[in-house]
Amino acid sequence: MNHFTKRKYPEVREPYHCDICGNSFTEERVLAKHNSDLIKHKRIHTGDIKHKCSHTREEPYHCNICDKSFSSNSYLISHTRIHTEENSYLCDICGKSFSHNKTLNNHRRIHTGERPYHCDICGESFSQKGHLSTHVNIHTKV
Repeated sequence: MNHFTKRKYPEVREPYHCDICGNSFTEERVLAKHNSDLIKHKRIHTGDIKHKCSHTREEPYHCNICDKSFSSNSYLISHTRIHTEENSYLCDICGKSFSHNKTLNNHRRIHTGERPYHCDICGESFSQKGHLSTHVNIHTKV
């Protein structure tokens, strides 16, 4: 909306409203853009706590035993296994226990030196897939 329209109709500054969140917009196309990504829109307005926590670094899920906090309920559930001795995956090299087999397999690579994930660009190798993904960003940054 240009300044002329605002002066001419000062009482109608933002006539386009989002029915979900109540935000108002000066132009219909801006409201349409606001609503265009339904998945993102729903996450923002339904209070999807996991999505919100990833941006705010909130940790609203608290362990009742040791007072550690987590950004998602699934992380809390995984953590509580250390208190309930549900760590059924034991490292045969150092004795450390894990609640998930995948975590044990990643841990074992510390002892074996295995680095199965390779960068296609420079050939550097990594023990965990996530480390490779982070590394690839140095090649793709503009």
